[in-house]
Amino acid sequence: MSRKKTPRLFLLDGTALAYRSHFAFVKRPLLNSRGRNVGAIFAYTGTLMRILRDENPDLIAVAFDRPEPTFRHEKYADYKATRDKTPDELVEQLPD
Repeated sequence: MSRKKTPRLFLLDGTALAYRSHFAFVKRPLLNSRGRNVGAIFAYTGTLMRILRDENPDLIAVAFDRPEPTFRHEKYADYKATRDKTPDELVEQLPD
């Protein structure tokens, strides 16, 4: 009797991954041919590709923080209060 393989689902915190990716190149920015900073995009994509290649998930989902306050801000006034403003160099690399 063969057993069904349990699908592996990977849930990624897209915002945290974008921050981490940005800071990987903050000291030595990676610029494209137009002079735009693309370090966060490069590192982010590399991480996703590594997960797909090495872990071979059956399903993958990426969730991002919303730009406006959520119920968490209403329930807890200090939610993410200590987080610095998103660096402009990162904002420029993210879609609107």
